[in-house]
Amino acid sequence: MALQPKALRVQHAYEQVSTEIEAQILSGDLKPGDRLPSETEMATMFGINRSTVREGIRRLESEGFVRRVSPRKMVVSIPRMAELASRQTRALSMLDVTFEELWQVSVAIEPLSASLAAQNADADDIARLEENHAALQAAQTDAPATIELDTRFHSLVAAASKNRVLQLAREPVGLLLYSGFEALVPKLPQAASRQIVAHAHVIEAIRARDAMRAHEWMRRHIDDFKRGYIEAGLPLDAPIADSAGPLLETGHNA
Repeated sequence: MALQPKALRVQHAYEQVSTEIEAQILSGDLKPGDRLPSETEMATMFGINRSTVREGIRRLESEGFVRRVSPRKMVVSIPRMAELASRQTRALSMLDVTFEELWQVSVAIEPLSASLAAQNADADDIARLEENHAALQAAQTDAPATIELDTRFHSLVAAASKNRVLQLAREPVGLLLYSGFEALVPKLPQAASRQIVAHAHVIEAIRARDAMRAHEWMRRHIDDFKRGYIEAGLPLDAPIADSAGPLLETGHNA
């Protein structure tokens, strides 16, 4: 289906360009793989100049709604999970959500993720989890590495669930919540060893196709994370973004 023209008369027209095209993508009028008109053609369609169109397209490209297959050919695409999660993570940070708020959601989502992974994980999923766990064991004295590996572990479990809605829902929460682990590690050196034990049990349950045990051990793991936060004297009611660190600044590739 072709992009529908619409005259734009606003202060920041480039934002309206991206908003209008995104709206047509989300409504299904434009579908993945559909080719967009050239920048010159869109400038005529929207009644604006080409440079304004270009700025709007750049915004769509950065958010994964459009990709260039050649310098002059653009097609509609589906945003990658990480790109969508990045937008949501920034929104959560701006809202100054607290550790307690994020934990309340995480304690529901993460055990569900593990349970579904036990039902749906394939051999490749299990191999990736085992590789992650081996890396965590090897890096337990390297705080930054354990933070990254723990965040990666939870994303891998979610991917093994084969539920894309769950993956999208939990990724921004996971990035923000588990980035808070950076503040925890210096105050609780035993945190990494506790992670290693919990991850091992979750992986074993997933490998055994034991959804109930996977759910139970993931719940224990998330509960233990909160206990560690309390033991470390970190505030549960303060904005988690204050201690989120590099993962929020640079993003995270699941």
